[in-house]
Amino acid sequence: MKSRWLAIIAVSALGQTAADDHRNMLEQLGIKALRPGPNGNENAPNHANYDESLANPYPDLPDVLRLKNGKRVKNAKVWWKQRRPEIVEDFEREVVGRVPKSVPKVTWTETENSTAGSPAAHSRKFTGHVDNSSYPAIQVDIKMTLVLPAAATAPVPVMMLFGRGPFPQRPGATDLPATEQLIADGWGYAYIDPASIQADNGAGLTKGIIGLVNQGKPRKPDDWGALRAWAWGASRGLDFLESDPAVDARHVGIEGVSRYGKAALVSMAFDTRFALVLVGSSGEGGAKLHRRNFGEAVENLTGSGEYHWMAGNFLKYGAAEATFGSKTANDLPVDAHELIALCAPRLTFISYGVPEKGDAKWLDQQGSYMATVAAQPVFRLLGVKDLGGSDDYRTAKMPPVNEGLLNGELAWRQHDGGHTDGPNWKYFIAWADQRIEHAPLRALAVEHSPSEAASEPVARTDQNSSIAHQRLLELAKKGHADIYFEGDSITRRWAATDYPELLANWNLNFSGWSAEDFGWGGDRTQNILWRLANGELDGVNPKVIVLLAGTNNIGDAVPPDAIDAKVADVSGGIAAILRVMRNKSPDAVIILTGIFPRNDNVSAMPAIDKINGILSTFADGRKIRYLNINSALADHDGKLFDGMMNPDKLHPTVKAYQVWADALKPIFTELLGPPGRE
Repeated sequence: MKSRWLAIIAVSALGQTAADDHRNMLEQLGIKALRPGPNGNENAPNHANYDESLANPYPDLPDVLRLKNGKRVKNAKVWWKQRRPEIVEDFEREVVGRVPKSVPKVTWTETENSTAGSPAAHSRKFTGHVDNSSYPAIQVDIKMTLVLPAAATAPVPVMMLFGRGPFPQRPGATDLPATEQLIADGWGYAYIDPASIQADNGAGLTKGIIGLVNQGKPRKPDDWGALRAWAWGASRGLDFLESDPAVDARHVGIEGVSRYGKAALVSMAFDTRFALVLVGSSGEGGAKLHRRNFGEAVENLTGSGEYHWMAGNFLKYGAAEATFGSKTANDLPVDAHELIALCAPRLTFISYGVPEKGDAKWLDQQGSYMATVAAQPVFRLLGVKDLGGSDDYRTAKMPPVNEGLLNGELAWRQHDGGHTDGPNWKYFIAWADQRIEHAPLRALAVEHSPSEAASEPVARTDQNSSIAHQRLLELAKKGHADIYFEGDSITRRWAATDYPELLANWNLNFSGWSAEDFGWGGDRTQNILWRLANGELDGVNPKVIVLLAGTNNIGDAVPPDAIDAKVADVSGGIAAILRVMRNKSPDAVIILTGIFPRNDNVSAMPAIDKINGILSTFADGRKIRYLNINSALADHDGKLFDGMMNPDKLHPTVKAYQVWADALKPIFTELLGPPGRE
């Protein structure tokens, strides 16, 4: 056996197949036969198990808070000094492999500097050259693209995304691409190309960063696999980001989907400088429990198609016949819940889709939820909030689809899309903003005087507005109103005595609830901000706030070359209003209404559509809900339906207000109960 291994080493630098490398590792470990992994085809004889009653043959997970000496971990000091190092050692030795101490230095150089296809963002491309002077036959150049908000005036948080980018928008997607959502919210993003770090196959293990360090020779059993190599590359990218003054290095996150979801979780677990992670549909080797018999199994990761992700030692747990006997997933010293626990107390968001849309049962969404539940005690031990439920992973059932658990530093959400984290990005961004205290869009103010910025409070000094402010202050001083409407003339007119037909419609729809209208005609977002900052919400303590604002900032015409600046400005103003409302009324649910279509000048519609797309990303589905009724007011081109607007093509008729009321009332009933008789 020794002579065969040496022969393989001798030819490895000339090229080898994955089968060659896989066989070499089996020989090093003394494995004579592996159990075959289950087949994803449910019609195959050896198909994967999807029967929940058979899914937990090894129900007892390693205790995440028990030391190897049997003692219980009771405080954070013991976790950091003793228990966490134990878990790290087990993962490095048996699961993902060790990063060699001799990994050479990476030197970063800028290769391109340009816009990112939009005036709102600025793109720079970099190459991280790994010193290969010790073995020139292998060259590794890490590719990374950094995109930041063009108008940022302060360091911004950044999400690092595994991939070459940009990602194509999936068919049927209604949200903006994640990258546009990030820029619109005042975040940057960085694509890091995993293929430039390490190939995604077994034949590549004698190349890439693993091959460079091993000088073209096969791995030893505890050497790193591709997951750990990709994570190492992400850490080198983080090294560079920490040196860039435009980046808020305290708040750099990592994201990936599928195999790169596994890599994102590994990156977060082992490099504590990453502040947050979005783990998308990661499955076996990621957030899924190894001990589960559901869908993909350990045996799939020990086969020749996927073994390269893991340390060589991991193959032992798929062994049917070996010099050491045989091992199963139950012999692993660690499991996925402990990988998630290594991320604590930092922000950790586990994301999945639904099998009906292509996020296959193979991924075992339930098993990943169980792992997330089992990780909770570490988050609590370290002083942060977890999912908020029981720690009993054996009985834990996933919450309904589209109902996320987003109230802690550990979060879970299963969306109704497929094998992507796309539908969860808007929830992730809002969740992250709240926890790192990031002010959305604060860095995106366009270049104009502060008095003109949509996100800066500005008082109106005309007599009517001054009188209105005093009357609205008096209304606020009357105290509690369950529903607080805020906005411009479109909101004001609904409950105004000078529009009796509209007032009658208001009373018809809302008289059974305690609703008050605080809108004022002609207001832009900066004027609403001033009114809110000067007492008009103080002491009201509403349970629900309805906000419709921004159309006066847009005006009736937007030149094509000014759309992006206008979109950033208005979106920033509305984000600022939301911040004030959340600060003054933290218990209220805000119903953020999309800006209505207007046909007084059709050139305004592209800006309105883009702003509404951004507004949808502000919603978290709980404290902020997004409501868009425009499909009932106009066709897909923005042309108003007959009878929806007054002759000015801007202000709604009774018919349009009723559409709005019909959309609001089910939400009011859900949050407040049915309307009273008075």
